[in-house]
Amino acid sequence: MLFLFIRPPFLRYSRSQWLAAVALGAAMAMMTLCFFAAIERIPLGLAVAIDFLGPLTVATLFGGRGWRLVCPLIAAAGVLCLSWDGSALAGDLIGVLFAFGAAVGWGSYILLMKNVGQQFKGLEGLSVSLVFAALAATPFGIHQWRSGFSYETILATGWLAVLVPLLPYALEFIALRWMKASAFGILMSLEPAIGAAAGFVVLGQALTGIQMLGVALAVAASASSTESS
Repeated sequence: MLFLFIRPPFLRYSRSQWLAAVALGAAMAMMTLCFFAAIERIPLGLAVAIDFLGPLTVATLFGGRGWRLVCPLIAAAGVLCLSWDGSALAGDLIGVLFAFGAAVGWGSYILLMKNVGQQFKGLEGLSVSLVFAALAATPFGIHQWRSGFSYETILATGWLAVLVPLLPYALEFIALRWMKASAFGILMSLEPAIGAAAGFVVLGQALTGIQMLGVALAVAASASSTESS
């Protein structure tokens, strides 16, 4: 959709622009595929909390000083609390690993998006990167196509494409033109509380007292990083 609207001039791009777009597209694909694979296996709040370690690490490495370098450790303690449902670990190891893969993709995405935003005009860089993200993700979804799609599924997928990659990526792309990568990572680190709330309201995934403590620790790590910036 964005490609048809922007119509980027491919023949005018330099080698460095192509490399930047390809790298960002790969990070987008990794982040999105791993996140959806994670929430199939573990609660949404836990998946988002692990995912958020990516931007928080970026914020700490590029904006943290002194004792604030322990913020990722505080957040990690919050993740451990979120993973305990009162009697056993929530979810499974594969889901947790997928969530960490999403965290790596998200941290890389923040750094690469800043670079692409500086090399391209307007939303051209985002448009080209999303094309490469689609190409990278396609092999993983071919087996789904073989089973066929209903009109309802196609419609839902279209809305999901707008709500997940297109709208937030476009807004973030614009924001990163004027923001430091560390500041962007700090703002994104509020995701654990939002994810936990969405998991409860939409999916009925209630939190235990220990898991609520985990959310509080994640937000505390975010607040500490904010103060450092």
